[in-house]
Amino acid sequence: MPATLVAPRLTPATSASVPPVSVEELSLGERVVALYVSDMPNRYYYRKGDDVQLVIWMLQGVDRLGLEELYLSAAYASGYRLLEMSHAETAEQTRAHLARFPNSRRLVRAGSLAALTITGSGRIPCSAAAIARNQHTLVEGACDCGGTGWMPLQVFDGEALSLNCPAHNPTGDRPNHHAAVSG
Repeated sequence: MPATLVAPRLTPATSASVPPVSVEELSLGERVVALYVSDMPNRYYYRKGDDVQLVIWMLQGVDRLGLEELYLSAAYASGYRLLEMSHAETAEQTRAHLARFPNSRRLVRAGSLAALTITGSGRIPCSAAAIARNQHTLVEGACDCGGTGWMPLQVFDGEALSLNCPAHNPTGDRPNHHAAVSG
């Protein structure tokens, strides 16, 4: 049985509202979400020559969710993954992620299969727009950085440092501080 997202949908899912899209226009994260919500069997294992079937399931997922919800869900999954890999996710974020993607094994499987569409023998490259969207991350729930991009890190009593937030500031960019010059 296919998994479905259980988070509230922002856009109605109707075939008429989903413009035609090709897999090349989907980022890796969007391909993952599309496979996750498709009719792909939970225990599906890729076999050589199954590339067309993966494309069919991805397009089915796009049709099922709509592009806006697909983009949103992929951005939330990306933000959560970055926080989780850094052990910076909160309980609220974990609850939101599990509400959106309740079948974690299916999500991992969809990720492996989506990666095959980019690196495997039946490679389908991503467009420049899809690659740019793949960098977009969102966070469901309050973040320890408070949206500033910097998370407080207590090192010693009375001494605080800050660590860049992997979801809101993955590159660790500091805001520009202009030094005042007095003459």
